[in-house]
Amino acid sequence: MKKNIFVLLTSLLVTGAALAGCGSPTNTTQTQTPNNQTPATQTPATNAGSKTLKLNLHSEPPTADPGLAEDTTSGAIVRATFDGLTRTGDDGKPHESAAEKVDVSADLKTYTFTLREGKWSNGDPVTAHDFEYAWKRALDPKTASNYAYQLYFIKDGEKFNKGQGKSIDDVGVKALDDKTLQVQLENPTPFFLELTAFYTYYPVNQKVVTGNANWAAEAKTHVGNGPFKMVEWEHKSKLILEKNEHYWDKDAVKLDRIEFSMVEDENTELAMYDNGEIDWAGSPLSSLPTDAMQALKASGKMTTVPISGTYMYKFNTEKPPFNNVKIRKAFVYALNRQAIIDNVTQANQQPALGFIPDSNSVGNSPFFQDNDVEKAKQYLAEGMKELGITSLPPISLSFNTSEAHKKIAESVQDQWKKALGVDVKLENKEWKVYIEDMHQGNFQIGRMGWLADYNDPLTFLDLFKDKDGGNNDTRWENQKYKDALNKSATEADPEKRKKLLAEAEQVLMEDMPILPIYYYTQSWVKKDSVKGVIVDTQGNVDYKWASME
Repeated sequence: MKKNIFVLLTSLLVTGAALAGCGSPTNTTQTQTPNNQTPATQTPATNAGSKTLKLNLHSEPPTADPGLAEDTTSGAIVRATFDGLTRTGDDGKPHESAAEKVDVSADLKTYTFTLREGKWSNGDPVTAHDFEYAWKRALDPKTASNYAYQLYFIKDGEKFNKGQGKSIDDVGVKALDDKTLQVQLENPTPFFLELTAFYTYYPVNQKVVTGNANWAAEAKTHVGNGPFKMVEWEHKSKLILEKNEHYWDKDAVKLDRIEFSMVEDENTELAMYDNGEIDWAGSPLSSLPTDAMQALKASGKMTTVPISGTYMYKFNTEKPPFNNVKIRKAFVYALNRQAIIDNVTQANQQPALGFIPDSNSVGNSPFFQDNDVEKAKQYLAEGMKELGITSLPPISLSFNTSEAHKKIAESVQDQWKKALGVDVKLENKEWKVYIEDMHQGNFQIGRMGWLADYNDPLTFLDLFKDKDGGNNDTRWENQKYKDALNKSATEADPEKRKKLLAEAEQVLMEDMPILPIYYYTQSWVKKDSVKGVIVDTQGNVDYKWASME
């Protein structure tokens, strides 16, 4: 998930298996039902027992606009209140949702979506024009969507977004009529139906958006096409969703209501769970207190699952001393990741010795040895000599409000002091302020995480392709890296493509604009009565099929 994440980072995501599916169909046009299964979305529901699910959002959602969402908190609200052409089912695969049929051309570059009858939460009909408008709106530079690059797979999407001689009318998405959306891609994209299940590809109601620039900021003006509608948003306090009676698949929605509180303190959240005030505590919308992990694990009440994501720190490569690659490497090599996992996070994570998680590996990791203090000292000395300095300037490490982030940062601070003799100042900021500061470059080292948005290694590597890319806060750019990614986009042979992606990761980890720490797991506790919540391998959560039994 794009993905900036209050505890992780969203990119809202990968196995090499998806790369093997690029053979062309023999017929001119292929009618494609993803996975050749009856979509999980069409299972009727029998409502029984309590119909209200009570949850906690660790922080205020920065937005409820799918064109601007870029974090797990916003993503969860958007996913509940909107519906894409496809939607990920409990099998982890995309199924038709707002679209009832998908036709794919023989060259795998033209997708034709036939929409089913659907309505917005205000009763307006959902049309193909809403999808066309939403995608072009996200690509429009004036919208300033940090996830616009997710739409670069569409023909001329990148050129329009970057002002490279293409107009909005050139972008390869067009509503042929109210129920038919035709999409032309730059190149065959085997994971495209996963992308259409991602929130940047959701529609927005054009009439609502053009009529009120702040339509997504308040419950009374928010309009979606998903299983739930927003009925109350008391900012920084609570957010309430109710079943959307206009949703096309309303019979599958078992809950009448979802109530979100907004409490940042993880200990308070767990106490709320123990007291019966909420039905779920921990991931994917928050985290469990680190001090409680061992007891919860021993009790058998805690669920822990690996997900496709990496917890890391980003260097601002334009601010001294981290404009020097050897200084960056010194800080990377000096870290003892296993000690952080054993003593702080305690959730069976794996040390990240590269950027791409093992589940999505292109065969490179490990790139370095964990806790290699001697090599770190060598790099530090060489880097300081290259910069012509005898002491480091003040170093700051920023993180957003969270007990876990704070304890990890304190452990890192202590390790760097012992290994390198470096004094590091810790800076704690509220999430919305924090993410804005990261995007504006107001940091030296900043905590982030990244979850896969779709089932391909590119979802990780694309993040650092462009210096001014929406989520590339490092200010790092490398032409060799870009060339490898650009070549991979047109390479039809899966093994050759994988090799190009491996070359790109090699360049990234040689320049070290990031400091990987561990590969994510998610841990939570929930009431036995909570059923049907889908948490996929990318860490995305979907409450469409949730129930209280």
